[in-house]
Amino acid sequence: MWQADITAWTLPDGEVAEILNLIDDHSRLHLGSYAFARVKAADVVESFHRAAQLHGLPESLLSDNGAVFVGGYRKGKVLLEYELERLGVEFKNSRPYHPQTLGKVERLHQTLKRYLAKQPPAATLAELQAQIDAFAHYYNAIRPHRALGGRTPLQAYSSRVKARPAGAAKSTYFRVREDRVDETGKVSLRYDSKLYKIGLGRAHKGRVIKLLIADLNVRVIDANGD
Repeated sequence: MWQADITAWTLPDGEVAEILNLIDDHSRLHLGSYAFARVKAADVVESFHRAAQLHGLPESLLSDNGAVFVGGYRKGKVLLEYELERLGVEFKNSRPYHPQTLGKVERLHQTLKRYLAKQPPAATLAELQAQIDAFAHYYNAIRPHRALGGRTPLQAYSSRVKARPAGAAKSTYFRVREDRVDETGKVSLRYDSKLYKIGLGRAHKGRVIKLLIADLNVRVIDANGD
């Protein structure tokens, strides 16, 4: 499940920009973050597709009841709702006046704003977007996350098979990982949130290897390809 929400950021000239954030509910991976003068319905759909091109479609998407997300209270549907229906992605909405439902993306808003406050003020949307992109890399791949046991969101996201839209064909889970054989001749592999030990033999201890992972089929090779 992904979460989507919009937050505001004031530029030095007093103009208020809107930032659309997308986050993975399980791993907190920052899937996408885009700055607009004002977020429109088409911007939400385009941003969703940009994230999906990188990570594949989610099983479901959770948002609040903002006008760019939901049209029910106007007795209709907005572009996002039609697109999610077409893709088979389940759409979920938080209860009105209950921001805790979107707590993970709300917390991401706060972390992003603390980061932006320490940067030179961005005078344009392009400068603001560049700062957001730098934050996303730091947040996903470098900064340890306490709620993830000290792992980065990218590590947590990569360790688990993804749920896909209902009815979608099951795709193979591919991953390449470097490691070093430990003193007991084993390497560790986290798959679907479980930690496994793969025995290679004490004769290989200390050897740098790569694990080529395709679902439960794992090939182990060294630097020479053996």
